[in-house]
Amino acid sequence: QVQLVESGGGLVQAGGSLRLSCAASGRTVNGYAMGWFRQAPGKEREFVAHINRGGSSSYYGDSVKGRFTISRDNAKRTVYLQMNNLKPEDTAVYSCAAYVRYSASISLPIGYDYWGQGTQVTVSS
Repeated sequence: QVQLVESGGGLVQAGGSLRLSCAASGRTVNGYAMGWFRQAPGKEREFVAHINRGGSSSYYGDSVKGRFTISRDNAKRTVYLQMNNLKPEDTAVYSCAAYVRYSASISLPIGYDYWGQGTQVTVSS
């Protein structure tokens, strides 16, 4: 079983930065690629970023490319999301999850499991 706990969210002004953390428990967690998604009120869950098991490859949603960076520290069983140049439209609950269904696109939530509870990010204009 894998349990994921996100942290690092908060209120920030436009143009600011935040770093989110996703701490994992469970011996097998380092065997999973990981993803970050976000969901704003009244909107569908949106793909943010994905990183492979070793941390050597990463992929991003179009709306965050060039501003966000995903990374992982397998020794600490933690995945990070560095968010720079934040915009009001980045306001959402951010959640991490493990990529478990290889038949699904990495950008679709259906490919993931063991979702964390999420952390709120609010960007003021």
